[in-house]
Amino acid sequence: MTSFYYLILIFIAFNNLNDTTYQKAYYNNGNIASEGWIKNNKKEKYWKFYYDNGKIKKEGHFSNNNPVEYWYFYAQNGLKEKEGHYANGQKTNWWVFYNNLGQVNHKCQLKFNKKNGYCLMYKNQKIVSASKYVDGKKIKAWHNLKDFKKENNLLNLR
Repeated sequence: MTSFYYLILIFIAFNNLNDTTYQKAYYNNGNIASEGWIKNNKKEKYWKFYYDNGKIKKEGHFSNNNPVEYWYFYAQNGLKEKEGHYANGQKTNWWVFYNNLGQVNHKCQLKFNKKNGYCLMYKNQKIVSASKYVDGKKIKAWHNLKDFKKENNLLNLR
């Protein structure tokens, strides 16, 4: 019995040293609003946020209260709206955007929350046009996919 109490005390001491707790928040209707880890009063690690109807709204990781790594965003009907990378709270790398049927609508490269690189437009799950952006400004557009691929020598576009 004594070893059980020591184990509890060690757990409490470790938890206090780490200062990390799991937190849940709820809507007035009783449905969960969010859940995730808090460290030093800041969001850390994996989090989920929900609509008041109980369906997931978004999910991803935090570091020091900033979104990091890969995130997923959903519509109230449960279909994916978009997904992509964060670094230090800023959208970066490739982001994928979906239409209201859950199919890819377009993909864009982002840097510091702005389009920076290629943007690919899709129809019926196939690339139909492309654009290139620098610091949020469109510098070129292609409506012929063959010309786009030839000029840019890109591999593995889907």
